[in-house]
Amino acid sequence: MDEICNGTAASEIPGVSWRKSAYSNPSGNCVEVATLPQGDIAVRNSRHPAGPALVYSRGEMAAFILAAKNGEFDDLAF
Repeated sequence: MDEICNGTAASEIPGVSWRKSAYSNPSGNCVEVATLPQGDIAVRNSRHPAGPALVYSRGEMAAFILAAKNGEFDDLAF
């Protein structure tokens, strides 16, 4: 596979290790992430591991993580 882009089936992304947070709940409702060969980050829904993956650059992920750490998305979870 030459280019991995948004919407690529996660099951069609070869040679990556998917991981999820240690804070994931027991029912498996979480997201999983994997580093792609070109350095981007893929995200998938753990309930649908063969479903589509979203692909973000490292800069995009860094901005999202910083915003989450600063509480910008707390209203979505509580």
